Amino acid sequence: MSESKTFCGYCKQIDYKVCYPTYDIFGNNYQICQCNSCKAYFLSPRPNDEMLAKAYSADYYGESKEKFEGIFEKVIDYFRNKRAYRLSRLINNNASILDIGCGNGKFLKKLLKYGKYQLNGIELEGNSAKRALQISEINLKIGVLEEKDFAPNSLDAVTMFQVFEHLTEPKKTIDLIQNILKKEGILIMSFPNIASFQAKIFKGKWLHLDPPRHLFYFNPIDLVNLMKAQGFIHIKSSYSSIEQNPYGMIQSILNVFCKKREVLFELMKGNKYYAKEYSVFSILMQKIFFYLSFPLFIITNLMAAIFKKGATVEMVFKKS
Repeated sequence: MSESKTFCGYCKQIDYKVCYPTYDIFGNNYQICQCNSCKAYFLSPRPNDEMLAKAYSADYYGESKEKFEGIFEKVIDYFRNKRAYRLSRLINNNASILDIGCGNGKFLKKLLKYGKYQLNGIELEGNSAKRALQISEINLKIGVLEEKDFAPNSLDAVTMFQVFEHLTEPKKTIDLIQNILKKEGILIMSFPNIASFQAKIFKGKWLHLDPPRHLFYFNPIDLVNLMKAQGFIHIKSSYSSIEQNPYGMIQSILNVFCKKREVLFELMKGNKYYAKEYSVFSILMQKIFFYLSFPLFIITNLMAAIFKKGATVEMVFKKS
């Protein structure tokens, strides 16, 4: 299932402490550990290539045209547009942009509403990459970022939205980004906040742990220090995400009461097989809880953001 040696997914050191247990949708058990050197949290044991391939199967990306079903995809599309607008405010027209983990490419395409840009995307092989290939405006690479992909100092902006925690070589990727960005180029990335209220409350049942796909996690304060050492200046952070955080609370609560984790989330992606052991009544109750509680957790999301304890964080860095 996994690699036997335990080490930090970021700095590769083996000096760590065990924090709490967790488990994935396949029933495999893990531990969340914290590196005593770089302070990153990481999943142990580290999933091997076979387990990661299983985790990123068609059930993860969705068999249909979209990753999520019906109205949920429309809501996600709304937030893609918001992200595109925020980025457009930070860059000039004709800027060259790279979105790492670009999914179906719709975020990049949304940027064209706000200006003329050179669009580049990187996505792993799968259904999402096939969808992105259909967007002619995107220069797409299927695979991972490599040194040969872009010339040094050639890009104006790089984005990684809920991708950083998936990377098998995160530190190396940041070094590559630092090399290909122009001076004062922008890096935007969002990821789960391991220092959030949700993470502290739910621990191993927290939705945004998402084992085995999420390999490591950061307290944003610790990441700022590491990014500074790798040539980046922290510009700003946002701890509020209506797209990510309210549902993170809802699904984490459901995880406490359900034997399996992420049952409702998997159903939203069209993975009906995963929830086959749950009755129609059980699924109905979960959906009712979702719709009734969502407004409340929008409020708690805003409150958590005030204390910089939102479940996810979006951080903007500039190449120094």
